[in-house]
Amino acid sequence: MDEEKFISTASLLCEPSRAKIVWSLLDGRAYTASELALVADLSATSVSNHLSKLLNGDIVKVDVQGRHRYYSFANPEVAYAVESLANFANQKPTSKPDKPSTKNDIKYCRTCYDHLAGKLGVQITDKLISKKIIQLQDKTFVVTENGKKFFEDFGLDLAELIKQRRYFAKACLDWSERKYHISGSLGAAILDKVLELDWLRKTKNSRAIVITSLGQIGLKETFELELS
Repeated sequence: MDEEKFISTASLLCEPSRAKIVWSLLDGRAYTASELALVADLSATSVSNHLSKLLNGDIVKVDVQGRHRYYSFANPEVAYAVESLANFANQKPTSKPDKPSTKNDIKYCRTCYDHLAGKLGVQITDKLISKKIIQLQDKTFVVTENGKKFFEDFGLDLAELIKQRRYFAKACLDWSERKYHISGSLGAAILDKVLELDWLRKTKNSRAIVITSLGQIGLKETFELELS
């Protein structure tokens, strides 16, 4: 990437109103311009101008369904960049101590684009490492032979996940926990699976995720997590 391209991309992400827009898109959902206007407190004309710039900069894409246009990140790499900026911003010291996270807090359990983040995402990742199901190698997770059977028993097709045109198991630094959680196609598949099993449920208009009573049992049995 040349200097001009970098400056252009950085300016797109760091303008305050556009920063609000891309932060909202981190939950992995697609939004209409009207919905994003409400989130960013912008007029219809203003949000249209910002989205046009983000489209031209390959930050977002648009899908048309009937009369509606839905905006989302152009690719997973954009989400990783936004999450990295969040990590950098969270390094700034504050005079106020951090409050302990609760199970309804976004820091405890949330989506990071299409995968699981927060304390729960990190706990699952740590357990998979301690049980030698995955190994961290140069900011990428590698599935062990033991791990291949574990994920197969969990209902995931690793061969199909590897074929996807994206990272398979990227180590994503969690901005609230300052430790790695799993992203990429494997991270997305894990989140999809626990949602399908109704262990976790997404909340409306938020990236926070709720752990169900069924999830309390499933997470303990599968990942050996003690959730009090």
